[in-house]
Amino acid sequence: MTLTMGLRRSLALDGRAEALVSAETRLSRREFVDRVARLAAALQDLGMRDGDRVAMLAANGHRYVEFYFGVLWGGGVIVPINSRFALAEMIEQARDAEPVVLIVDDAFAATGEELVKNVPSIAALVIAGNATAANRAAKSIGYEDALSGAKPTADAMRKESDLACLFYTGGTTGRSKGVMLSHGNLWANAMATIAHLGLDENLVHLHSGPLFHLGAGARVYTTAVAGGKHVVVSRFTPQQALATIAREKVTVATFVPTMLAMLLELPDLEGYDLSSLRLITYGASPMPEPVLQECLRRLPQVRFAQSYGMTELSPVATMLGAEHHMPGTPPSRLRSAGRPVYSAEVRVADTEDRELPRGKVGEIIVRGPIVMMGYWRKPELTAETLRNGWMHTGDSGYFDDDGFLFIADRIKDMIISGGENVYSIEVENAIASHPDVAECAVIGIPDPRWGEAVHAIVVARAGADLTAEEIQRHCRAAIAGYKCPRSVDLRSEPLPQSSVNKIDKAALRAPFWSGRTRQIN
Repeated sequence: MTLTMGLRRSLALDGRAEALVSAETRLSRREFVDRVARLAAALQDLGMRDGDRVAMLAANGHRYVEFYFGVLWGGGVIVPINSRFALAEMIEQARDAEPVVLIVDDAFAATGEELVKNVPSIAALVIAGNATAANRAAKSIGYEDALSGAKPTADAMRKESDLACLFYTGGTTGRSKGVMLSHGNLWANAMATIAHLGLDENLVHLHSGPLFHLGAGARVYTTAVAGGKHVVVSRFTPQQALATIAREKVTVATFVPTMLAMLLELPDLEGYDLSSLRLITYGASPMPEPVLQECLRRLPQVRFAQSYGMTELSPVATMLGAEHHMPGTPPSRLRSAGRPVYSAEVRVADTEDRELPRGKVGEIIVRGPIVMMGYWRKPELTAETLRNGWMHTGDSGYFDDDGFLFIADRIKDMIISGGENVYSIEVENAIASHPDVAECAVIGIPDPRWGEAVHAIVVARAGADLTAEEIQRHCRAAIAGYKCPRSVDLRSEPLPQSSVNKIDKAALRAPFWSGRTRQIN
């Protein structure tokens, strides 16, 4: 049960069928597998051995999908780098993962050179674009040159218990952590997704979310296991996504709620030919109810399904299927996260991991073959998160009498904005490094477009002339743009303290969340 098995199966079914479309590139299954096998051989020639990591920093494209499979075909482990990270964050991630090869596209060629300078493990830089030999850095080689000079190699046939991917997420310590996912983890996720959504070799999947995220990346593996066709857009815009669906006869698309809200803003939405589209799946952040109701009204021919999970769960733990998005479905049901998928056992538990009765709020914990191997080189954090055989999600919720899971709040101090996870402490560390800041707190507040927005409350040092714009500018130099506060509240009085002398974030959140049934949006 390795993730390359789907490629071999699809080749056996019909090697002439189209496997992948991206911009002007169209590849048959036979051509795609040939390029995957050549990439594997090229990476081995550059020093990759079984279990070695290979990182990629690029926009979506056919080469990114080839990376997803070529590294595994050659026995390695993929490490997608978040292209929205600041350079310092990229360097930190790469130093932790220690990739032997880094693949970048033309847009990130200069950043790739900086990573090579600052990460000793990188032995080779592969430029997956149109850069010429004259402007390539030392240690670098062109992607197409590497493939054309390599002879296709046999699949390394890694085991399902072998590490396949390292996906990095934020953390409550303010440092990113690598989530270790095995071939078996992602296979289990793919099989559960296929079963719940009724996918098969007729699947034509639109990949429009960034492939450095598992939310988008997992569907690459699911599509391959199902024997379907990949349709890739370099970056999401509502017009490009809809035009691609119409042109390529896409059958399934995956969006985060913010993307769906952007689609609904198009005045000519009904003018696109979406007759091939039979299913839209959404997740990564809670769906605002007005957006969902508008989707159901304006796209009546399309079925919808929601998934809930996280990177540590490969990533899906529960699903609210299309049968629960039909006309007449109670609004309360649409607010749920659905029921556990076939590959997950989900429990709501107290602080001692004892199962709580229906309707009682507790922490959501999960076990099953989708649960990660652990955190890369963090044994103590792994033991704490996977204690008693259960993955502790840091989310709180409850089950109703029909077995539907409802998310109540996040126990971890995390904000989800536009489908991106933002840990408050990362932003607070960046703000606190400003010499004129005496005290700060970062919270998530409701936002109609992004779900939640990052909001900072800052107390300046006595005599300092600090502005909100200065705080935002300072943050942009230290952390990724999506983590930076969208709004800043400058105060002169000290921030409220809890009974244990910590900043009372509940009190700071209260005015923004008053009158809402849950503390996430």
